[in-house]
Amino acid sequence: MKRRASLLVPVSGLSGTTYPAGTSVIIQGRGAAVDGFVDGDWLPLAWWEFTQGDIEETPSTKA
Repeated sequence: MKRRASLLVPVSGLSGTTYPAGTSVIIQGRGAAVDGFVDGDWLPLAWWEFTQGDIEETPSTKA
């Protein structure tokens, strides 16, 4: 299960790339700080830097 979020402000990833507000990220963790990921780039996020979206689940295969 993954949680999707959108950035509310520009955030720099570990790679040095700055992602603009509105960028879709996958987040892990809970609380005041979480780990965000964009195409494998890690973004340390504070609670005020993102807004949480829908939960994504891997679709099951129906026979």
